[in-house]
Amino acid sequence: MTPSTSSPARARRSTPSRGRPRARGQARRARRRIAALVVVLAAAAVGIGMAAGVGPFSDAVRELTLPLRHEDIIRQQAAEKDLDAALIAAVIHQETGFRPRTSPAGAKGLMQITPDTARFIALNSGGTQFELDDLASPDINIRYGSWYLRHLSRRFDGDLTLAVAAYNAGAENVVRWVEEAGGADEFDPSKHIEFPETREYVSGVSKSRRDYREHYARELGL
Repeated sequence: MTPSTSSPARARRSTPSRGRPRARGQARRARRRIAALVVVLAAAAVGIGMAAGVGPFSDAVRELTLPLRHEDIIRQQAAEKDLDAALIAAVIHQETGFRPRTSPAGAKGLMQITPDTARFIALNSGGTQFELDDLASPDINIRYGSWYLRHLSRRFDGDLTLAVAAYNAGAENVVRWVEEAGGADEFDPSKHIEFPETREYVSGVSKSRRDYREHYARELGL
């Protein structure tokens, strides 16, 4: 039989005491505070791990911020062209972040080589069978980009800062900037490079080169 809803005993059982809702509310608030504290502590741990480059997050963070691909080709070209492998990796990182693409200006592949520059490289490096579509190949692209870096380094008497600036802005602009600075010994990238993009480019390559040497010395054969 269904008990009467007016039963005093049922009323006593079904009517909560006044203290219970307050206690449950306090418990919920306490749980939320604990959960928030856990999130804050976890975020702090991630931040510390990222800053220090240690812990379970370091490899994943480095993969996003400082990726490395085709290290076998980079090592080979560095040895063949007498270049620093970290410099080649840094230029690729600055150009495309190791994600090959074609720019609006027509520069192609990992090292963003323009058609005119590619034809110049092919003509002077014996690439008689070269076609522009070949720049989609990581092997060809890194080979050509490394050749051009060596060419620019020789043109500027081994000054890699000038070579990197010329890779971005063109050799003729760099020649003019050096002349206006009063010579290579007086040249200051932060003062004499006219293009903000090229100043940032040179600074970015310099930083990335140091980072690749620090974090990928084994992979790059350094």
